[in-house]
Amino acid sequence: MQKKGKKVSQKPFDFTLCIIIFLLLALGIIMVLSASAPSALSTWGSSYYYVIRQAGFAVVGIILMFIISKIDYRIYKNFYKIAYLLSVVALISVVIPGLGSGAKGATRWIELGALRFQPSELAKVGLIVFYAGYLTEHKNELGFFWQGCIKAFCFLIPPIAILFFLQDHLSASVVIIAIISIMMVMAGTKLKHFLTLGITGGSLAVVGMLLLATKSGKGEFRLARLTTFIDPWADATDTGWQVIQGLYAIGSGGLFGVGLGQSKQKYLYIPEPHNDFIFAIIAEELGFIGCMVVIALFCAFIWRGIIIAMKAPDSFGSLLAVGITSLVGIQAIINIAVVTSSMPATGMSLPFFSYGGTALLILLCSMGILLNISRAGSKV
Repeated sequence: MQKKGKKVSQKPFDFTLCIIIFLLLALGIIMVLSASAPSALSTWGSSYYYVIRQAGFAVVGIILMFIISKIDYRIYKNFYKIAYLLSVVALISVVIPGLGSGAKGATRWIELGALRFQPSELAKVGLIVFYAGYLTEHKNELGFFWQGCIKAFCFLIPPIAILFFLQDHLSASVVIIAIISIMMVMAGTKLKHFLTLGITGGSLAVVGMLLLATKSGKGEFRLARLTTFIDPWADATDTGWQVIQGLYAIGSGGLFGVGLGQSKQKYLYIPEPHNDFIFAIIAEELGFIGCMVVIALFCAFIWRGIIIAMKAPDSFGSLLAVGITSLVGIQAIINIAVVTSSMPATGMSLPFFSYGGTALLILLCSMGILLNISRAGSKV
């Protein structure tokens, strides 16, 4: 294994992917500075509070990305079962007194001194590693409905249940299910089996959430979000406020935007504009052209990820690349859809752009894995 790792580390570096990552990261830090300045000044007394923290995590993340890009990705296959257990433990750790912390009515964070992060970010990568290993080891079973579809999905029940019932984190559940679904289809799960399970399971999940919301009150805010999506102006000063302010920002941006740093909606109109709704600030300041540049960069990333998956020397590397690429692509699609009011609001960050130091750190580490897979699949 060490010899293989040495050979991989000596192969050509994927400068195309690296440039795309650096462009997304640079634009993200610039937009965090612009979007967060008013709220940072209001809350912390310094316009640079958030961007300094974000830039610090970015520097550490870049260093880790290059280090991880030298580590042979095949090593992770030996620990894919451990990755699953660690993911479940990380998710359930939010209930440990003194460790888990809450905000806005949800307990989704872990605090370790000055470090605060969502364990769901770690779990996403851990589950990608697990399923890449599991689907590779059981590739001969994927053509059967029970072994290749039902059995594989059963491993998602514990983490999804923890996310929904303990953390009330539906958006993370949706992303994880979508990523694993793509990985399973790419691995060889029959589409008819997948659609049968997906339609049945999805229908039961929707009915279950509606019953929980109406009978027990759990998740009632999701019904409010659906109502807000249909008509945000019905409650413009409360549930529809963020969506409406985001649309105002997008509409006022026009073709070329009002100029970098010139947004009006970031002045305490959009709640925490440097987080989930940062794309609205991009639209306002950089306009339609700026939005298209950002979307084009994400499309370029997805394209490069697909190429890496296709050229990977083994099925584990291919599925690992598919999972990491899907993680970024799905989150970007959902975030942009929410901000443009194309789907109901959900707490989904925009990769490389939304403020969150540990989330950015974990993302850049996963980019290191993708870079190593690219090395392994490249010609010497």
